[in-house]
Amino acid sequence: MRVAFAGLGVMGYPMAGFLARAGYDVTVFNRTTSKATAWQKEYDGSVAATPKAAAVGAEIVLCCVGNDDDVREVILGDDGVLAGAAEGSVIVDHTTASAQVACEVHDLARKQGVDFLDAPLSGGQAGAESGQLTIMAGGDQTAYEKILPVMGCYAKACTLIGEVGCGQKAKMVNQICIAGIVQGLAEGLHLAKRSGLDVAAVIGAISKGAAQSWQMENRWQTMVDDEFEFGFAVEWMRKDLKIALEESARVGATLEVTKLVDRFYAEVEDLGGIRFDTSSLIKRLEP
Repeated sequence: MRVAFAGLGVMGYPMAGFLARAGYDVTVFNRTTSKATAWQKEYDGSVAATPKAAAVGAEIVLCCVGNDDDVREVILGDDGVLAGAAEGSVIVDHTTASAQVACEVHDLARKQGVDFLDAPLSGGQAGAESGQLTIMAGGDQTAYEKILPVMGCYAKACTLIGEVGCGQKAKMVNQICIAGIVQGLAEGLHLAKRSGLDVAAVIGAISKGAAQSWQMENRWQTMVDDEFEFGFAVEWMRKDLKIALEESARVGATLEVTKLVDRFYAEVEDLGGIRFDTSSLIKRLEP
C-alpha cells in the first residue's frame, strides 16, 4: 500500500518511520526540506516537494502539523493534500486542532470522493518514538477500519469516538485532564519539599494508590530536579487548552480549573518557559 505522511515534527518523523519499517511504500513531505531529506537517509521512502505531490497515488495520506491554519494550508492549499488525493483515498489528520476545522476539511474532501478522519494523538514524543501512541478518531466506520492497520504501526490503542470532529473533542478532554493532574502533582511535590519530607518515599507510597498517574510515574523526579526538557512544550499545551476553552464557550461547558491552569502556564511562559515541557507548572511555585 502506498501511503503519504505530511509533517515530520517530533511526532511525525518517527511515526512515518514506523510505516516505512512496516513495509509500506511511504512518501513524506515537510515544509523544512532538510528534515525530509534527513528522514529519507534514515528510512526507506520518497520525498515530495509539496503535499499535493506526496498525495498523488497514495491510498492513505496522514498529516501531523501544528494548528488549524497549518491544517488548512497543508490539506486545503493550492498545493495541498486534497489537490493531489484520488477519489476513494483517505486523509487522516493527526494534528491537535479544532473540531470546526475537522468538519471543514471533511466537507470539502467528501465533495471529491475522499474520506477524512480527525485522529489526534496522546503519548507525546516518547509515545511517538516508541510506537505507543493513543489515538482518538472521528469519522466514518468503514474508513476507520481501512486506516486502522496503518495507525497500528505506531499506536498501542485506537478508538473511533464518533463522527468527524469527535476525535478532536476527545483530545480536548484528554488535555483538560492532563492539565489538572500536572497542577495537582506540582502542588503536592511543592508541599512535600516545603514540609521536609523524603519526596522519593512519599511518591513510592502514594503512587501505589489512588493518586497514581502517568505524570507521577514519569515526571516527579524531573520536576523535583528542575528539569523540563521532555517533549510537549508549554506553548503547545496552551494552544490545546485554548481550543478546549473555545469549545466550552461554544457548548456552554464550565472549565474553571482549566482556565486557572492555562493562566499558570502563561506565568511559566513569562518565566522564560515557553519551550519547557508541561510538567514545568512547578516552576512558578519554585522558580
